[in-house]
Amino acid sequence: MSEPHQLRRELGVLPATLLGLGSILGTGIFVSIGLGAAAAGAAVLPAVVVAALVATCNGLSSAQLAARHPVSGGTYEYGHRELTPLLGFTAGWMFLSAKSASAAAAALGFAGYTLAVIEHDGGAGILVPLALGAVVILTVLTAGGIRRSSQVNTLIVTLTIGALTTFVLSGWETAWRHAADNLSFSTATPKDFLEAAALMFVAFTGYGRVATLGEEVRAPRRTIPIAIITTLATSMAIYVVVTLVAVASSGAPALADATGGAVAPLAVLARGFAAPWVAWVVAAGAVTAMLGVLLNLLLGLSRVLLAMARRGDAPKPLATVIDGVTPRAAVITIGVVIACLVLIGDIGITWSFSAFTVLIYYAITNLAALALPADARFVPRWVAMIGLLGCLGLAFWVEPRAWIAGLVVLAIGHGLRLLFRRG
Repeated sequence: MSEPHQLRRELGVLPATLLGLGSILGTGIFVSIGLGAAAAGAAVLPAVVVAALVATCNGLSSAQLAARHPVSGGTYEYGHRELTPLLGFTAGWMFLSAKSASAAAAALGFAGYTLAVIEHDGGAGILVPLALGAVVILTVLTAGGIRRSSQVNTLIVTLTIGALTTFVLSGWETAWRHAADNLSFSTATPKDFLEAAALMFVAFTGYGRVATLGEEVRAPRRTIPIAIITTLATSMAIYVVVTLVAVASSGAPALADATGGAVAPLAVLARGFAAPWVAWVVAAGAVTAMLGVLLNLLLGLSRVLLAMARRGDAPKPLATVIDGVTPRAAVITIGVVIACLVLIGDIGITWSFSAFTVLIYYAITNLAALALPADARFVPRWVAMIGLLGCLGLAFWVEPRAWIAGLVVLAIGHGLRLLFRRG
């Protein structure tokens, strides 16, 4: 690969970590805990912990692989280099499918929280166009390169953490008073619990953005592992505390109802806190958080598509890099795909589909980590084994239409691969 087709290394530890947090602290924390509550009630809280533990195993596997192969593409490249081209393509295609759906969910979440800020009832007639507008604007921003995107992401993460801190501090007293009534886990069946864990797992997968941007990270063998581990530890603590306050203060049914009715559950719950202005702060923070997730997904997805085009698994023109700064054609293509998924207008369907496909993606990540030679590992092999079993164990507990759709999309992907290679 010649130098003009490579991306510049511009990210240090802090910006890389903030990009990971910008990917995680968005749709997952502001929306998916409501979807998890709808599936398992108050047991969404231990489901968050289980999902975080599986994600930690996956994160350690990703860190080892990214340190060994610091290039764009994430598990698409790791699968090619450590396993087989077929498994590499499967990982890349599932990532594109999963995270395009997650990006659509983020755009819809942004629209839902924006309507909550302005206290508008919304409806698909306003929700979908607003989400499409966000996709268009951020696609243009991302096409400008990683440096500009990183600067915007830093501002977004700062505002998001401020809003979540406000939610926790304002709701803690209410949560303490109602915890005994609202924190009963006994009503959840094992199936409900595993479905909630699968849905919550998607929320933690933003750490992989650091790996997919490996070609743009300075001193990648040091920076990538530190950024991934820091991102996971920070986000795990935030998720557990926010979910605890949300469920304990208002109850899982209220959290689930708020998600289905307004796509803005934390803002709805915050209206019941002592200070009425908290709901506005949370909604405003969620607006910026959803934009952060969408921005980071556009970055990660376009880099995976870039890597696939370089190997001939996607159309060759998508491998073009402009001035060593941006794969503009890949960014625009991803933006169009996300916009099409936004038109579905259902955040629940898009999130469940994303859960299945991303679990398959990380199963392949762990397989690749198991194939690493001993001198390339800095964590034991059993960590990757737990991650592999956790991913496969959770994958088929999402609703059947989601994993059936995932298998169909995978078959379509392999058909398209044959066409690209013949062309």
